[in-house]
This record gives sequence, C-alpha cells and structure tokens, in this order.
Amino acid sequence: MTGTWPHLFREGAAGTPVLLLLHGTGGTEQDLLPLVERLSPGSGYLAPRGPVQEHGMNRWFRRLREGVFDIDDVVRRAGELEEFIEWARDQYGITNRALIAVGFSNGANIALATALLHPRTLTEVVAFSGMYPLEGRAVDADLTGSSVALFNGKADAMAPFDSVVRLGSILESRGTEVSRNVREGGHGIHPTEADGAAAWIASHTRKVSHD
Repeated sequence: MTGTWPHLFREGAAGTPVLLLLHGTGGTEQDLLPLVERLSPGSGYLAPRGPVQEHGMNRWFRRLREGVFDIDDVVRRAGELEEFIEWARDQYGITNRALIAVGFSNGANIALATALLHPRTLTEVVAFSGMYPLEGRAVDADLTGSSVALFNGKADAMAPFDSVVRLGSILESRGTEVSRNVREGGHGIHPTEADGAAAWIASHTRKVSHD
C-alpha cells in the first residue's frame, strides 16, 4: 500500500527533524498540522491517513469495542506503518533525518505499537492521550536507545491511567527512556502538554544531531 497511502509531506528546514503526525479516531492527515510550528518550528512533517474505517471514521487499527483493541490487527497495522515509514524515507530522501512520531489518541497508540514492535524503524515518540496498545501480547524487543514522552490526563476514561502506568513500566523494562507527564483532566492535548512536548523534541533533536 505504501506509495498509495494518502499522506502529506513537507521537507522542512535543514537540521530539523521530520515529525510523523498520527491523528486520532475520525481525523485526517490535516489534523495535527497546526501543532507543527508549536512543537518544532520549521520542521518537516510526514502525515499519513489512518487506513481503517469504523462507521466512516478513519482509524489506525480495528477495535472490538471502546477501549478493547483487536490486538492481531494492531500488530498487522503497526507492520504496515513500519513499511510506509521505510518507503517514505527512501521516497523523500530523509533516511538521515531524525524522525519523531507525534500521535494523539488512536494515533498515539499506533505510534507506540510500532515503536514496541519495530524499534529499528521508530525510536522517538510523543504520545498524547495514549495507552498500552498490546494488551495480552508479550513484548521482547530490545528498546535500548529509544525515547518516549507520554502526556496523559489522570481522569481520561478513553486511556485508563492503569494502562498508562503499565505502558511506562513495560517501555522502561525493555530499555526505553520514558518521560511521564500527567495532568488533571481527561482526553485531549492541553496547551501545557504542547509546551512540554516542544521542549522534549528540542532536547532530543539536539541529542540526535550530536550523536
């Protein structure tokens, strides 16, 4: 599917990362574009559209019901996203650019699943209102060198806090550097979280450029 997957791309300024923008349920490839200049001014972006349909809404993978994912489909779709990323790196000549996934809700979950299952392809993730996406599935990959920033509301019924805590513990147990950021409130992207994510992206962009 790769090259025919609907998406938007901007190369961005030299020395900036490319942000992989992954929208939430019912969104499109346009949804997170307004965040780019706030998170990383001048950066490039790669914004695909979720390939799964649920009652006319775009999603990244199927779910059995609210909060219960089709784990086999999560694994399959993470593999498809991994293939798309590799295709885009070659297609747009960004193989040597830092690629940082920025996902919201369902988009955060597919970013996290891809980082857990395909750590050679995706090593940097900013996850807004995400949760553990692979319930009941063992993760045995070595995630040393990967970094994830989690931004969650304590009262988020769509991303239960116990799942968020488990997610952080599993990531760290496999070697990921995890930044946990918890606020009052529920589902969404709070302005303070955008500021925190911008600082995190800036620090990790500098780290990548110096390595």
